[in-house]
Amino acid sequence: MAAIDLNTVRSTIEARLATELASSPAIPVVFNNMTFDSTAEDTFVQCITSFGAGEYLTMGGTTDSDNNVVGLVLLNVFTEEGLGAGSNFTICKRLRDLYNRVTVSNVIFDSPVGPEILTSSPEGKFQTQIRITFNIYEEL
Repeated sequence: MAAIDLNTVRSTIEARLATELASSPAIPVVFNNMTFDSTAEDTFVQCITSFGAGEYLTMGGTTDSDNNVVGLVLLNVFTEEGLGAGSNFTICKRLRDLYNRVTVSNVIFDSPVGPEILTSSPEGKFQTQIRITFNIYEEL
């Protein structure tokens, strides 16, 4: 097996989210490096996928060894301000259920953290955040 293609991992994570949020009720989703006008939507989800630490699982060189690659999915949920937390937390439950301790295409998701209420950016929105770490085992 070759080194992990991080773009494939990212697309696996994003496709799962896009499919879920396309279903009723549909919610716009924004990924890294996409243009988006937040003033045009009352409700939307922003997804940021990043890769962090890695560790050796076995000794060896660039072949015949194993690594653990750790990443983070950061989901920012924005809903209309001034209506309470209910609709926002309903979306957060959908997102938590989507990733909570599941394995998808060899990406192993941990239990989500959140939703945590944040000071909203952009203004005029109620914002919460869910963080989900994940692992991928890499066989070189």
